[in-house]
Amino acid sequence: MTETTLDTLIIGQQAKIIRIQADKAIKRRMLDMGLVRGEIIKIKSMAPLGDPIEVVIKNYQLSLRKIEAQQITVEVN
Repeated sequence: MTETTLDTLIIGQQAKIIRIQADKAIKRRMLDMGLVRGEIIKIKSMAPLGDPIEVVIKNYQLSLRKIEAQQITVEVN
């Protein structure tokens, strides 16, 4: 298992959230959206230039900016 950031994953790949390294306000917003440690997150689609990234977590779709995805450390199986 390897650790990387969410923005490096490819479409269809899934991983487990390990930690979020963001300032307090952004981290709180991410936690409120369900991006919590231990959850499985899957890349659904990506814009042509990689921003935004559409993910699936807890059976719902969420769009993240690339800069936000860079702050989420995940573990890939």
